[in-house]
Amino acid sequence: MPVPHIRAATPDDEDALGRLDRVTWSTLHSVQERPQQPYEPFYNERYGPRDHLVAELGGTVVGYVRLARPSSLACHTHVRQIQGLAVAEEARGAGVARALLRAALDEARHRGARRLTLRVLGHNTPARKLYESEGFVVEGILPEEFLLDGEYVDDVLMGRPL
Repeated sequence: MPVPHIRAATPDDEDALGRLDRVTWSTLHSVQERPQQPYEPFYNERYGPRDHLVAELGGTVVGYVRLARPSSLACHTHVRQIQGLAVAEEARGAGVARALLRAALDEARHRGARRLTLRVLGHNTPARKLYESEGFVVEGILPEEFLLDGEYVDDVLMGRPL
């Protein structure tokens, strides 16, 4: 299996990332409504190419991670937060998510962060296991925070020092 190539996103990636976001949508990891046409742009005022790392296999975009500041507060600039991670179905099991996560850790350090945090749905066992294997620990749980497909789901807050 080839090793994923991780790179910074560019404006030209917007269509591919938007498609990937739509085809990977699931209540396993998303609390947003299923995207409907006409689709919103992937990049917006809050998130642009600078906030994304892209994974490619064989020159095809197969994943992304969104790395952002959790707030605009000056006292919060030492923290970065993963605010999205998606991998195409055909690329799962190839180490893409792990490569993206490790690249996000490196990029957060490069941007001067001391901590990296994320939120994951309690029922998303594969993601939680991946995050734990890369040094993230549960720092808080909001029990039954979301109602998805008729089931109450916890919002799990995870973090790790850099």
